[in-house]
Amino acid sequence: HVQLVESGGGSVQAGGSLRLSCTASAYAFASLCMGWFRQAPGKEREGVAAIGSDRTTAYTDSVKGRFTVSRDNAKRTLHLQMNGLKPEDTAMYYCAAVYCGLSGGALEHDYHYWGQGTQVTVS
Repeated sequence: HVQLVESGGGSVQAGGSLRLSCTASAYAFASLCMGWFRQAPGKEREGVAAIGSDRTTAYTDSVKGRFTVSRDNAKRTLHLQMNGLKPEDTAMYYCAAVYCGLSGGALEHDYHYWGQGTQVTVS
C-alpha cells in the first residue's frame, strides 16, 4: 500500500511561484510512475504533469514552460515547481502514483494511489 501526502500549497498573486511536494510511504519508490492532477470547483479533474520511473516527463499544454515536475528517489518525494502562476491554475492539487516498472511519465497511466490534496489559489 502507498500513502501520499502533499504539501506546499497556498495563496499567491498572479505571476508568483509555488513548489508542491508529495512524500510517499512506499517500498520501491523508484518503481513508481507519478503524476500531479488538479480539480477546480465545478470542473473535472485534469492531469497536470507526470514523471516516469525512467524520469521522463509529460505535461498538459496549459502548463508547459511554467511547471516542472521532478522526483527525489532517495527522499521518496515528488515535486512540482510552478512558476508564472495564473488565476486559472487555482485548484486542489493531487499527487498520484502507480507501480509501473521501468516506464515513462504519462498522464494516462491508471494511477492507483492518491493523496488528499493541497489547495493552490492564485489571485
